Amino acid sequence: MLTFADIVQARERIGGVAHRTPVLTSRQFNEMAGCKVFFKAENLQRGGAFKFRGAYNKIASLTDDERKQGILAYSSGNHAQAVALAAQLFGTPAVIVMPHDAPQAKVAATRGYGGEIIYYDRYQENREETGERISRERGLTLVPPFDDYLIMAGQGTAALELLEEIPELDFLIIPCSGCGLLAGCSVAAKHLRAQIRIFGVEPEAGNDTWQSLRKGERIEIAIPQTIADGLQTAAPGKLTFPIVQELVDDILLVSDDELIETMRFILERMKVLVEPSGAAAAAAVRHRKLDFDGKRVGVILSGGNVDLKKLARYL
Repeated sequence: MLTFADIVQARERIGGVAHRTPVLTSRQFNEMAGCKVFFKAENLQRGGAFKFRGAYNKIASLTDDERKQGILAYSSGNHAQAVALAAQLFGTPAVIVMPHDAPQAKVAATRGYGGEIIYYDRYQENREETGERISRERGLTLVPPFDDYLIMAGQGTAALELLEEIPELDFLIIPCSGCGLLAGCSVAAKHLRAQIRIFGVEPEAGNDTWQSLRKGERIEIAIPQTIADGLQTAAPGKLTFPIVQELVDDILLVSDDELIETMRFILERMKVLVEPSGAAAAAAVRHRKLDFDGKRVGVILSGGNVDLKKLARYL
């Protein structure tokens, strides 16, 4: 299982490399949401998303021989960029399996960091099977997007930093895909503040974790059709889901329209650019998916890698 000690060790590994991202506030957002919100701005992390924390922690833990041979990751974009960037810092070859419809901005950034891209069809092919096959054929070490304790530990450092800065939070709200960020942050938050209530957030079309918690087992759905491309995972992870079951209160659901409205507010009023996935937790608070009245709420803005042409259409 993932422990708080693992997260502390991850912070030591990534210290001085990953950014300690700022915590932002907005008086106007607070007034409209009816609570006091503290935004952990992971959209300002290296690579534009929280994913750099886990990717760097994982790659830093590999042996010199493993890094020399090369690594492989599969991702729709943010993990791809994070792995390519972290690999570049170590001088490690990186192969990234990406869906053919991944946002072009994320594809370009991944290439810019030196990643070799192999495309697959996310609606016809299984990315895990594709990635594992290529990693075997080429002798590459797999760096999973979420279902790995070192990845989770790295992601958990975001909540560790947030609660060190704002210790008396009543709620922590976190975007949820494969649940690596949710699991890691939950372990950190519950260790530091046992009474905190933790909620993940998914798009309405991609409610696999919401369904899984109600069923008591991992549920796999079809790849969801949502603008939140970073939250299109079909099922929570095998390793992450038990942690979510133990520590997370529930999953909240938001619509694509609510994501767009929240992105617009954050951009216009706070002057901060977030992608649809990155706005999910903020959208759940802004649109009052739970009674947050008068509470102190931590929100993870998980990423800011949005294609500008798509952003123009959204707005």
